[in-house]
Amino acid sequence: MKLRVLVLINALAVAVSMAAVNYYFQKNWHAAGVTFGVAFMVSFVVFYYLIEKYVYSKIKIIYKLIHNLKLGRDLRDALGEHITSADPIKDVQQEVKEWAKEKKTEIEVLRNQEKFRREFLSNISHELKTPLFAIQGYIDAILDDEFEDLDMAEQFLKKASRNVGRLTYLIKDLDEISKLESGEIPINYTKFKINDLIKEVLEALEFKAKQHDIKLLFKQKYDEPIMVTADREKISQVLVNLLDNAIKYGRQGGTAAVSLFELHDQVLVEVTDDGFGIEEKNLPRLFERFYRTDTSRSREIGGSGLGLAIVKHIVEAHQQTINVRSTEGIGSTFGFTLEKVKQQLPFPPIPTLRS
Repeated sequence: MKLRVLVLINALAVAVSMAAVNYYFQKNWHAAGVTFGVAFMVSFVVFYYLIEKYVYSKIKIIYKLIHNLKLGRDLRDALGEHITSADPIKDVQQEVKEWAKEKKTEIEVLRNQEKFRREFLSNISHELKTPLFAIQGYIDAILDDEFEDLDMAEQFLKKASRNVGRLTYLIKDLDEISKLESGEIPINYTKFKINDLIKEVLEALEFKAKQHDIKLLFKQKYDEPIMVTADREKISQVLVNLLDNAIKYGRQGGTAAVSLFELHDQVLVEVTDDGFGIEEKNLPRLFERFYRTDTSRSREIGGSGLGLAIVKHIVEAHQQTINVRSTEGIGSTFGFTLEKVKQQLPFPPIPTLRS
């Protein structure tokens, strides 16, 4: 509501009240009319002055402050913007609502980040503590035995070495995620045949798949070469991590298959297994660091717990998307997109003119 309208309403209310009182006592319409006129003018001037000086001017200052804080005072000065609103009360109300909504969203984000930070610290502490305690235990046992049982010492040293390897693998993955997030690891785009890369990765993992009694599949219908633009080495790492998961969490005697689907300007790569599947409630958090759907089984299988987080970072660094769908007891499918090389249409031959 504008200032003059607000003052007018208040002045009318006062004038009508005083005129009614005057008429009640004097029973004279002329005197009541004069009282109404005088009371209206005096009330209008007084209310306008008081509201303008002590209320409206303060609201304008608050509005300017809020508006400047939202955009930034320096930026507004540079743009030469000034507050010219005719109804700052309404604007203040709107600005405060928007500000409160933004702050509520910020608080929720901060709470989620704090929760993630606590979980991350707890997880990384556990991941580091487990192999360190194991190494310490094996070394203490050897020292207490004073190397009298050499066979036992050798076994313990081998186990300690495996735990050192696990620590090294964990630190390497953490370092890689940190560099991917900060952009320190560049994406070296090249054009290559995604079919050939998939076949190379399948051959590299064939022995590990046999150890887990998993059959790797890549159907012949995908033999027709499909060119993509991406970082070949990093996409190879994505395929290795996804297939490694399919092997580790697949059903014994089952399969892990890779499929390709050509879209308009992208290629969809899917890695499917017929393992035990993932509960629907776990799917949204599957790509978080150290998140494990089955903690006991995951610890037994091994790994840093960062494989899927690395996959997500690499795919998103390519400005592409990754998704997962899964059904308990049936299996899981991880799919990610890549940019397809646009095939240039050959130009028709230029006809030659005969004389």
